[in-house]
Amino acid sequence: MRRIYFVLDEPICFFTAVFDAYKDTDALITSSKRFQTAIGDEFIQVHADEEKARRVLKKLKDIDFRAFREIDSILRSNSEDKEQVAFEYLKLVIRYGKSAREKLSLAPVRKMQDITSRVSFEIHRLHGFLRFQELEDGTLYAPFDSDNDVLDLLMPHFIRRYKNCPFVLHDVKRKTATIYNGADWILVPVENAEIRISKREEYTQSLWKKYYTTVAIPMRKNTRQMKRYMPVRYWKFMLEKDDETD
Repeated sequence: MRRIYFVLDEPICFFTAVFDAYKDTDALITSSKRFQTAIGDEFIQVHADEEKARRVLKKLKDIDFRAFREIDSILRSNSEDKEQVAFEYLKLVIRYGKSAREKLSLAPVRKMQDITSRVSFEIHRLHGFLRFQELEDGTLYAPFDSDNDVLDLLMPHFIRRYKNCPFVLHDVKRKTATIYNGADWILVPVENAEIRISKREEYTQSLWKKYYTTVAIPMRKNTRQMKRYMPVRYWKFMLEKDDETD
């Protein structure tokens, strides 16, 4: 009989489930609402327990802090089986230590590398694709819609880039934002954001659209190549692409 541990999509709940399921040889951990069950499966709803999660995290960090970062990356992904991949990889880390990631013959290790690479690649893309707008109070604002939950991981790059300038990064899919005041930053929930851009921003946007239209060569337009280098899901936040979906 297989035991399925259902968790909320948050780290503390996942690590609580790891504590409960670690010795269960046929356990499965998931937060997916589309998970396919089988006759005879036993369902266990996991409730977050800070003490259990703390003990698992301490064990993991003591063995290999890099593995903790890898598992954090997996849990941030949009993969349907992310909790199970993280669980299986974590057990390998506890068993083999730092050498676990070198055992490429094992499926959990290969899956870990694939997922963490995709998360890292999206962070790299967003470093270049995010578009900032100047608001009426001078704050810079950049909305985005990412596949993976990487909002806070973007902050170090943009703090270095805009060290003395207040800015907001807004993950519209997850309804959260980071607000930087020039010294510190916080993560806050955002249900509805009323954005008022400055007059200077309006003028700059009009100039940029005019420039983009002027230099474009319609006969040499290659939409397929554009989508290859700049996925369509990012276009809605780019002035030069907001009218193009084909």
